[in-house]
Amino acid sequence: MIICLDIGNTNIKYAVYDGDDFVVSFRVATDLKKTSDEYGEQVISILQNSGVIASAVTGGIISSVVPQLDYTIEKMCRVYLKIKPLVLAPGLKTGLNIKVDDAREVGADRVVNNVSGIKKYGAPLIIVDFGTATTFNVIDSQQRFIGGIIAPGMKGSLESLVNGTAKLPRVEIERPDKVIGTNTVNNMQSGIFYGFAGLVGYLVSRIKREMKEDNVTTVATGGFAELIAGEISCIDYVDKLLTLDGLKYLYYYNCPEGEKK
Repeated sequence: MIICLDIGNTNIKYAVYDGDDFVVSFRVATDLKKTSDEYGEQVISILQNSGVIASAVTGGIISSVVPQLDYTIEKMCRVYLKIKPLVLAPGLKTGLNIKVDDAREVGADRVVNNVSGIKKYGAPLIIVDFGTATTFNVIDSQQRFIGGIIAPGMKGSLESLVNGTAKLPRVEIERPDKVIGTNTVNNMQSGIFYGFAGLVGYLVSRIKREMKEDNVTTVATGGFAELIAGEISCIDYVDKLLTLDGLKYLYYYNCPEGEKK
């Protein structure tokens, strides 16, 4: 078995695979104050509750956009899982052809999503990731990552709205029945939900015009992917495991003998 870890700004996502087969996934809050011991005890407990014996995990790989946590999580893997994980960093083979101004600027999560998207859906492809930021990755018909868009995230936008005003309450991000809200909560939910649905719909349409490619597939991933995909027609697939599957592919790409039986 291998374990894949995606360290994001809001959550750390984990998935365990037995060879190619998905076993379990879970997420915990990203907390810079936690020690490797605290993360380790948390992971061991969740694995046990999921029916996974920690000692059965014999390899792993980490993708991170939070450098402050890299050492903590790597140490947790060494001490609690008894593995030395691969880390998505310069020197790790990805097989991705990156055609942007500076490949070093491309976040690890976007690299993983691109690798996974090409593997699972082919090209040309647009990947929309509803994470802390909303990112759009564009892959042309030659399977090259040619650029994309970084927009605010849904949660961050809502937090900015609440923190920047004196009277607006905190609300859940939900789909209101109507665009025109009749109370403050509905007004805010409509602005966030329908506003982001419009943002995604317009940007995907604009990307396709600039790509000038036929049969472009659009895949959405991340926490709010299903919610937004239910409102707009431009998203062809919702894939909640896109990033974690991508880490699995990269593990076996770099360790072809791996634990894959």
